[in-house]
Amino acid sequence: MQVTVHAAKTNLSKLIDAALAGEEVIIAKGKNPVVKIVPIPKSRFKIGILEGQLLGDGPDFFEPMSEEELKLWEGGE
Repeated sequence: MQVTVHAAKTNLSKLIDAALAGEEVIIAKGKNPVVKIVPIPKSRFKIGILEGQLLGDGPDFFEPMSEEELKLWEGGE
């Protein structure tokens, strides 16, 4: 569907619903198409994706560093 800027201002909610339903929504200035309304894909991020796959104990970030680690951290060799 192609609509003018004026019609888009008046019917923005309906145009968004149409785009979410999969319809192509184009806004035109006069007869020239200038922009398209497209839905943003839903994120598929999942927390805990590596749960049960990591073995062993990780570092304890609350324990003080050893003298050797501290030297490396401070740029020493």
